[in-house]
Amino acid sequence: MTHYKSELLTLLSSRGYIHQMTDAQSLDDLAAKQIVPGYIGFDPTASSLHVGSLVQIMLLRRLQQAGHKPIVLMGGGTGKIGDPSFKDEARKLIDDETIAANVAGIKKVFEKFLTFGDGPTDALMVNNADWLNGIEYIPFLRDVGRHFSVNRMLSFDSVKLRLDREQSLSFLEFNYMILQAYDFAHMAKGMGVRLQMGGSDQWGNIVNGVELARRMDGNEVYGVTTPLITTADGGKMGKTMNGAVWLNEEALPSYDYWQFWRNTQDADVGRFLRLFTDVPLDEIERLEALQGSDINEAKKILADAATTMCRGEEAAQAARDTAQQVFEQGATGGDLPSVAAGAEGLTIIAALTGLGFVASNKEARRKLEEGAVKVDGDVVRDPQYQIVPSTDAVKVSLGSKKHGLITL
Repeated sequence: MTHYKSELLTLLSSRGYIHQMTDAQSLDDLAAKQIVPGYIGFDPTASSLHVGSLVQIMLLRRLQQAGHKPIVLMGGGTGKIGDPSFKDEARKLIDDETIAANVAGIKKVFEKFLTFGDGPTDALMVNNADWLNGIEYIPFLRDVGRHFSVNRMLSFDSVKLRLDREQSLSFLEFNYMILQAYDFAHMAKGMGVRLQMGGSDQWGNIVNGVELARRMDGNEVYGVTTPLITTADGGKMGKTMNGAVWLNEEALPSYDYWQFWRNTQDADVGRFLRLFTDVPLDEIERLEALQGSDINEAKKILADAATTMCRGEEAAQAARDTAQQVFEQGATGGDLPSVAAGAEGLTIIAALTGLGFVASNKEARRKLEEGAVKVDGDVVRDPQYQIVPSTDAVKVSLGSKKHGLITL
């Protein structure tokens, strides 16, 4: 591991966040002697971010922990276009009203991870619509567009892959990388921002911004990207059978969020503790060395720490208590996902889809055939099986990890 003199790069390196940097030594020198304002952009395409964005959120948290200033850039302007990077097709365009509602929902997530305020290292949330919406086309082409080579833009992987597959890339989307680079130059000039961070897929966009800031205003700025976070089996981090693992409580119950971390593969525990919690490094080394069933204790510590950070201590405790009741005592926990049934009850297939355990009736039937479904501990295979709850809730389980309640 490279030895850095700044607390910032030492922290990022020791916890596994660094993939690429534009000028490591100069950034290290800068971070060692002054507060570095750094930002990450998030396009408000939904009212909550999901676990796939958590590395970036944690990066901003680490920036603040190391005594620097994190800036959350909401893409109210760029969000109207959509980042084409490594996408197969254009995103649906969203209107101003939806963007505003999404920004409000996303801000609630950041308030859990960052300290906002007016101090020199307090977090700040800004919206690029404030400067992009007022751009005049001809001056923008003349002042900014002239710094971009189309030949070079076509060589970026994010563009090349779309063209190689002969999938349409609209002129609208092609402009995205210019606007993102302009964000960096604009914030460097007007707000003193010196650092942009992002996922490895943003490297080309970040380098463009570094070069544009230098060409337009002579500002020296820097870029850092994180590695692509995959699970030990090569899967995409944060994607489950039931879809995205949302960070907002309204989008995903805290029990399900806790359970997502509790189900981490053995080989990922140490890495995820470093990236997604504040557990000290020496404690992480002890936990990741645990063998056999003892590693489950490390997974519970990961689940507790990650859930506490995102949902609060009470939510984490309630989720852990519920899990203990369900797994260790065989009882039904009140914090489990639930579906209410009428007096006539509902079929096992409706229960499985209603609880979100399966994506379709076809998948539900397959799970029943496999013998993976239990009702109050007994295997059920009949797709016509009717659940009629009385005063007590009926517990439905899919495999050993998904449990829910059918209530009257």
